[in-house]
Amino acid sequence: MQNIAGFKHVSSGKVRDLYVSEVNENQLLVVASDRISAYDYVLSTPIPDKGKILTQLSAWWFEQLGFDNHMISMDVPAEVAGRAMLCERLAMFPVECVARGYLTGSGLAEYRETGEVTGIALPEGLTEASKLPSPIFTPAAKAELGEHDENVPFARVVEMVGEDVAAALRDATLMIYSRAAKIAAERGIILADTKFEFGARNDGSLVLADEVLTPDSSRFWPADQWVEGRVTPSFDKQYVRDWLTSEASGWDRASGAEPPALPGEVVERTRERYIEAFEMLTGTKFNA
Repeated sequence: MQNIAGFKHVSSGKVRDLYVSEVNENQLLVVASDRISAYDYVLSTPIPDKGKILTQLSAWWFEQLGFDNHMISMDVPAEVAGRAMLCERLAMFPVECVARGYLTGSGLAEYRETGEVTGIALPEGLTEASKLPSPIFTPAAKAELGEHDENVPFARVVEMVGEDVAAALRDATLMIYSRAAKIAAERGIILADTKFEFGARNDGSLVLADEVLTPDSSRFWPADQWVEGRVTPSFDKQYVRDWLTSEASGWDRASGAEPPALPGEVVERTRERYIEAFEMLTGTKFNA
C-alpha cells in the first residue's frame, strides 16, 4: 500500500483504497486501483487504467445526475491524480441499492424459481433481457469482503435502517436510475441494472457515495445488440469471466483455488471495453 502525503490509509476493498485526511478527519481520499475482481476473488492481474476510468466516469456522472453526492474535489496528490477523488466522510448505510430495468443475472434466476425478485411479483412470460414494466428496487445486504451480497426483500431493509430511511433509499435509487437510463439511452446504451451506495451527513441528509454508474457497478448494454431472449454483451469484465470459466484457463471455480493470471489478450480486450463505455457515455476521449 503506497503512502500518500497528508493522508492515512484506513481500509481497502476489492478495488478501492481509502485514506483519511490528516488535516480534516471528515474528508476521505478514495483511490481506485487497477485491481479487478471476479467470482468473489481479487485477481492477481490488474487491468491498466481501470481505476482512472472508474473514477473519472463517476465524477462525470455526479455532474449529470443533480443529486447530492460525496465528491468534494478531483484536486488530489499527484501520485493518484486521475484515479482518486476527495470525498466527504459519511455514515454509510449497509445496503446495496440495486435498480433493475431489465431482467438478467441473479434477478432472472430468482424470477425463474419464484416469479418474483426480492419479493416483487413480476408478470409471467419474462425471459433473459426482458424489459420490465417499470424499474424495480431490489436491494442487497452488504457482505464482508470475499462474500456474496445477499439479495433481500424491502422489509429487510426496513428492519436494517428504519421505514423512513428505507423508503428514501428506494425512492432515490429509482429516481437516479431513471435519470441515468435516459442519459445512457441518448448515447446508444441500455442501463440494464445498477447499484448505488448512500450515506448520511450528521444532519441526516441522504448523500450518494462510492462509485456510480461504472462498468463495475452497472450492466451497460449496446442498444443495437439487445434482443429479448438472448444474453446481451456488456461493457464490463465479461471477457474476464468468460475466460476464467473456459477450458483454456484450467481453473475449476468450485475448487476453492485462486484464479490464474489473465493472459494479455483478455487484459487488453477488457481494458478496451471499459474505455469504450467511458467514451460512449461521456462523449470525450479517455486520456490515461
